[in-house]
Amino acid sequence: MNDSKLRILITDNLSDAGLAILQESPELEIVMGSPENVREQLQEVDGVIIRSGTKLTAEVLAGQPRLKVIVRAGVGVDNVDLDAATREGIIVMNTPAGNTTSTAEHAFALMASLSRNIPQAAATMKAGGWDRSKYTGSQLAGKTLAVIGLGRIGLTLARRALAFEMKVIGYDPFLSEERAREFGIELYREVDDVIDKCDYLSVHTPLTEETRGLINAERMQRMRPGARIINCARGGIVDEADLIAAVRAGTIAGAALDVYPQEPPAKDDPIRGVDNIITTPHLGASTAEAQESVAVEAAEIISAFLVNNEVRHAINMAPISGPELQESRAYLDLGYRLGLLQTQLLKQRFQSAGIQEAKIAYRGEVSEKKTRLITSAYIAGLLSSGAEEPANIINAESIARERGIQITESSSREAGDFTSIVTTTLVTDNGEFSVSGTIFGDRFLRLVRLDGFHLDAYLDGQLLIFRHQDKPGLIGFIGTVCGNHGVNISHMSLGREDNGGEAIAVLNLDSVPSKEAAEEVLAHAAVTGVELVTLPPSGEPLPWLDSAK
Repeated sequence: MNDSKLRILITDNLSDAGLAILQESPELEIVMGSPENVREQLQEVDGVIIRSGTKLTAEVLAGQPRLKVIVRAGVGVDNVDLDAATREGIIVMNTPAGNTTSTAEHAFALMASLSRNIPQAAATMKAGGWDRSKYTGSQLAGKTLAVIGLGRIGLTLARRALAFEMKVIGYDPFLSEERAREFGIELYREVDDVIDKCDYLSVHTPLTEETRGLINAERMQRMRPGARIINCARGGIVDEADLIAAVRAGTIAGAALDVYPQEPPAKDDPIRGVDNIITTPHLGASTAEAQESVAVEAAEIISAFLVNNEVRHAINMAPISGPELQESRAYLDLGYRLGLLQTQLLKQRFQSAGIQEAKIAYRGEVSEKKTRLITSAYIAGLLSSGAEEPANIINAESIARERGIQITESSSREAGDFTSIVTTTLVTDNGEFSVSGTIFGDRFLRLVRLDGFHLDAYLDGQLLIFRHQDKPGLIGFIGTVCGNHGVNISHMSLGREDNGGEAIAVLNLDSVPSKEAAEEVLAHAAVTGVELVTLPPSGEPLPWLDSAK
């Protein structure tokens, strides 16, 4: 080995095209390895390219002082312990664009197979049969496809469906109306709004706690007679037990799955034996073109990072060390929490209206900080749910631009009422609203403005926000409601313009109030609106920034 070169370990098969890119760089040296004994192999390399066959666990990644970067040739990083990599200061990147076309084509092929009963008819032919009437299908032209999640793959599938003269409707919480119109898609902001309007439904979201079981028995029951479901995204988004029951009952005419909660499914898994459910062994990216594309992309990404310090498609936080980290940490947290606050308020106020523009204004001392990082942290919070890939301060702005969201940043050294203040404004399809935050001391995060009202609320934990007429006795009533429902109020902040006029209050609570408690508050004649927001506890590390190397 040449100690003067940067070493890249390759543990799984990589196409010749990808290898050629690495071999052409005089600064790099390729080390061919294997998934076995990978911990020992990592000791002497600067980066590693892996596929699904290599498992990088916390034990494997611990104590790897030389390793700087992991690149997954593919999208899924389930085989990498991201928390461990972040703790060790190792950046993890994937290749989200490489298999976009192949995955979308596979979803379309499954949809066509469902429509024309192709697998069943082919099996009958191989068995010596000839039963044309039994396998009469339906054409795609004139049918409605609902795409759940309009990221790269969802939009690529939509284009192909439109070419087959299908009507395409879609759900995405962030895609702008203008961007949807460019693609000819009828856009909705709630999954329930598309469920009963489609003949085919294809899911293209990440698997999160919010999307697990997204397509369940209740929603299947509401779908059109003869509707069919396709999942080439992640196992678990469609509830398999509910799907099996719905297909057997005839509620759903058929389904096609390429992904499963456990891969491979057990040999006796019921999903393998249901008529009218087509199953394929996670073939979405299994084309020669996709394999070469992700290999080339992986090689370009790792080369750009090691040679030029360029970061693309990071899954976790890029390492920030020393003074820069300490200077930025509190403001990154402030930006992230303002984003989390606004995305939750957006859903409750505007029925998840599309975001046209996100404006971030820095005033006072914060304007002299690394505001681009703070802006990215804010966008990451704003896109914390619903995006096709996890958002962090490396990729957040890129994901926002793909959704047609314009990002505007402004700065002023003028201090105003606070030493520093960050104001974020969302311009949506249904209106706009702003929030402002600041830092007291060096770590206490505060919400100081909401809907034009001045406040001093904690930006952590559970928030109950209620808009109201400023009437005597209301605060006591709210306290009684919370007490009756076993919810303790840790802090309260009130903002008002005039005595007896419009006002807003933010209660910091020690636990999540029940739906009944919120409804009881809203039922008061002086209360005009109630919103619940959940933020991380005070001091909780950012999800993509745990430690620096």
